[in-house]
Amino acid sequence: MNGSERIRRPHVLFGYDGTAENDGALLWAVEEARRRELDLVICHCWHWPYASGHEDPHAEAIMKRAGENLLERGVRRARRLGVPGTVRRRLMRGPVDEALLSASGAAELLVIGSHDRLDDGATALEVPARSERPVIVVPDGRTRPRRVVVGTDGTAGCDPALGFAFGEAALRGWELHVVYGCWEPSAVSEAELALFNDREALEKTRAAELEDAVAPWRERNPEIDVTVSLLLERPCEALRDAADGAGLLVLGDRGNGPWPLGATSSEMLREARCPVAVVPGRKSRDDWAYASDQDVATPHATADPAGG
Repeated sequence: MNGSERIRRPHVLFGYDGTAENDGALLWAVEEARRRELDLVICHCWHWPYASGHEDPHAEAIMKRAGENLLERGVRRARRLGVPGTVRRRLMRGPVDEALLSASGAAELLVIGSHDRLDDGATALEVPARSERPVIVVPDGRTRPRRVVVGTDGTAGCDPALGFAFGEAALRGWELHVVYGCWEPSAVSEAELALFNDREALEKTRAAELEDAVAPWRERNPEIDVTVSLLLERPCEALRDAADGAGLLVLGDRGNGPWPLGATSSEMLREARCPVAVVPGRKSRDDWAYASDQDVATPHATADPAGG
C-alpha cells in the first residue's frame, strides 16, 4: 500500500506546532483517535515567509529538517499519551490554514489548538470557517465538566451539529445539554416577525421546533442523559452561559458566503474557554488535493530509536 492510499484511510488530523500551549489539543486529538478507533495524523506546517524570487534552498532545507524533528517529537508524545493505533506524521508547506485544509480530505475530523486571543485571520477561525470536516478547537488541557453543550436553532440545518454532539456524548459517556437561544428577530422571515410581539406564542412555537429537532436523536441514543433548554435570549447569550459548564461546545457553521461561519460560531470561538467543535452543514467534496512534502506511516508498535 503506497502513502497516498494510506492517507486516505479515515483518521483524526491534528495540527501540531510543538508549543506547550498545543499539548492540550494533542491530548484531545489522541483521545478522539482512541475513542473512535482511528489512526492519528500529526501535521506540522512550515512557511517560507519571503516573496517569490527570494528563495534560499539551504535555509529552506534547514526549516524542513526542523519541522521533521518537531514531528518526531510530536509522534513520541502522542505515543506516550496512549494512541492505540497508527500514528502518521505529515510535514507540509504553509500557510498553516491552507495546508491543514488541503490535508483534511480523508480526515474524519480535525483538531487544532488555540491561543488566548483570536484576531481575524487566525488559524483557529479560518480553518473552522472553511473546513468541510468537523473541527475541534482546543484552548488548553485543563480538566472540564463531563458535559457536551450543543447550540441549535430548531431547523434541519442543525442536524449535523446535533448528530456530532450526540456522538461525542456517547463516545465519552458525558451528559448532553441542547440549547436554543431563540430571540433572533433579524434571522427570521417577515411572516414570523409577529411572534416577537407575543412571547408566549414565540415560546410555544420554538419549543415545538426544538422538540422536533431533538426527538430523532434522543430516540437513537436513549442511553444519553439529555437536557433541553429553550431560552428567550440571543444565541450568543444563551450559549455563553451554558459553555461555562461545558467540557465541549458544539456549533454549526451557519453563515453566508463561499466559506460561511456564522456570527454566533465566530463569537463563541473567541469567547469560550472550553473546546469548541464547529460542524459544517455543507456537503463534503468527494476528493481533495493532497500536497504533502512528507507522509510517513509510523505504527504504534514500532520501536522509536529516540526513546518514544
